Amino acid sequence: MPYRWKRTTERETLTLWPHRSLPIKGFAATILGVFTLAIIPLFGLIGTSLLWGMLPFVLATLGGLWWAFMHTYRTGDATEVLTITHDDVQLTHTPHKGEVKTWACNTYWVRAQIYPRQGPVPFYLTLNGNGREVELGKFLSEDERKMLIGELKEALGAARSKTP
Repeated sequence: MPYRWKRTTERETLTLWPHRSLPIKGFAATILGVFTLAIIPLFGLIGTSLLWGMLPFVLATLGGLWWAFMHTYRTGDATEVLTITHDDVQLTHTPHKGEVKTWACNTYWVRAQIYPRQGPVPFYLTLNGNGREVELGKFLSEDERKMLIGELKEALGAARSKTP
């Protein structure tokens, strides 16, 4: 799951991040595999002028693959942190590029909602309160949002029932 709860006696913190299907070790193995498969046919061209004609295409392929993976890793640095206490709920969205966005509301007034079909994506997850509706977990899958809504409602209910 690309989210984790951290619970203490006075607060619950939910941290969400985009899913990474290829870890960095897999990235290194992919680059090595593509390099090996691309260089094998070039061995037959050693000593000919065709080698110098083919080599730039192999290097361009490896460079393009490297750039694409690195771009994906950089854009996957976005996080969302939801902090729930007895008094208030605060959501901080940190994109990979741009300004950090925050939203806060009294815990009593916060409502977690999920829209199975009415949102921009299926099972659109939002928090309502303080006159605003904010999206939570935009990079989660449908199944992950379905699981998170139950945990979120439970955490909000527990925070409301705690006495300060």
